[in-house]
Amino acid sequence: MCNLYRVQSTVDEMRNLFGSFEGDRSNMPAYDAIYPDREAPILRRDGDNLKLETQIWGMPGFGKVKRPITNVRNLESNFWKNTLAKPEQRCLVPATAFCEWEGEKGSKRKVWFAMNDEQPFAFAGIWRTTDDGPRMAFLTTEPNEIVGAVHPKAMPVILPADGYDCWLAGDWEKAAGLVRPYPDEAMQIVERE
Repeated sequence: MCNLYRVQSTVDEMRNLFGSFEGDRSNMPAYDAIYPDREAPILRRDGDNLKLETQIWGMPGFGKVKRPITNVRNLESNFWKNTLAKPEQRCLVPATAFCEWEGEKGSKRKVWFAMNDEQPFAFAGIWRTTDDGPRMAFLTTEPNEIVGAVHPKAMPVILPADGYDCWLAGDWEKAAGLVRPYPDEAMQIVERE
């Protein structure tokens, strides 16, 4: 389960990848360590336009789950179905790297994954308005080999650039086709700490 990532892109780098968007800023701070329950940038549709804004990472828990839910894995769950079916509730979660942990409890270390070209990318996200304001989470899927060697349970759903429009505006049947492991050959481990 991914519970740490970073976004070190400039607004210009994000604009080059995602196209023009409202909420343009001359700059944006680097988010070197985004943990659950912290603010993070997202891009979502606002009518016909793309909008950059920040939201808190993690949906409120339900039932026995009290901590924020950051990763959406069970796409058949009634808790997620309605949100996933609505394109206006889907978002892009920009990232430049994400972390999984390796080692035994008490001596774990961080392993950071990024694209080979070290360019920004986007997780497939969803968002909703809650009593605490808008909050987001992103989807996970079975891992590819490079991530699976460190974390065999799951990896974030990384969208290919040509899938952004489908994720943000397509019907669920088409958008669900994007929920798959990202190709190993496009990724690398960039840091162990």
